Amino acid sequence: MNALLFSFVVLATFVTLCNAQCYLIPNESSASNGCKDLSGVTHELKSDWKTENCESCRCDSDGIECCNTVAIPMGYDRDKCQAVFNKETCTYTVLEKKNPLKNCTVTAWVL
Repeated sequence: MNALLFSFVVLATFVTLCNAQCYLIPNESSASNGCKDLSGVTHELKSDWKTENCESCRCDSDGIECCNTVAIPMGYDRDKCQAVFNKETCTYTVLEKKNPLKNCTVTAWVL
């Protein structure tokens, strides 16, 4: 029973630490009906969208909050393997350098 409880505590700690990489773009006006992003595009209040940089964004009364949604591979043999990013799916695949058709084992991912 203690081992199960310990596992839940460890998992909860990692979930808390892995709160993605997020940033806030404050609204310029509190009377605004939307949010203006860094490109100058205005988004409706309470709207959600995904950027071309694989960020998940939301407009609310405080402004725009965007968070990275891409898990980045960290635990793999960097001498034998390389991480390849697919912008269409917002995912990484780790492949052997000598044989790019073969996947490498990844032991750790970071958001």
